[in-house]
Amino acid sequence: MSGSMDKRSRMTGALFTLILFLVFVLSALFLVLMGGKVYENINHRMEAAYREDVALSYIANKVRQGDEAGGVSVKEVSGTTVLEIKQVIEDSVYVTDIYYQDGKLWELFSQEGSGLSIGDGNEILSCSPVTMEMNDGLLHIKTEGTEGGSLWFTLRSKGAQDE
Repeated sequence: MSGSMDKRSRMTGALFTLILFLVFVLSALFLVLMGGKVYENINHRMEAAYREDVALSYIANKVRQGDEAGGVSVKEVSGTTVLEIKQVIEDSVYVTDIYYQDGKLWELFSQEGSGLSIGDGNEILSCSPVTMEMNDGLLHIKTEGTEGGSLWFTLRSKGAQDE
């Protein structure tokens, strides 16, 4: 009988070890899957925040470059709000139009009176909606996504009404 008990206790010990190993493997697999999902969520949020930051930084740099007397204004073109920045280059007036359309930020750089419209612009990046407003020389640019932000500019040029 003692041989049978010895065999049974060894089997029980082996079964316990096997079950413990199985629990360990399942726990490790669960943690890896959970960690992958957490990484995916963090990465998605960081990408969204990056796109919003890049959109705001891009517009801010363009405004700072073109902040001359009467150089910066906001206008409506075919129902789209357009940030217009005018520059004089070698006795010719050039216009940079920055606008949000179809889930993307666009830019059109052309000579004034060239006949190009906002449909002819170049895509800058995909981002959440961008709104632009200007009141009394104060320019407000805002991204409306979950990670959105906003910028306020006091224009040295005070906008197009300065002319």
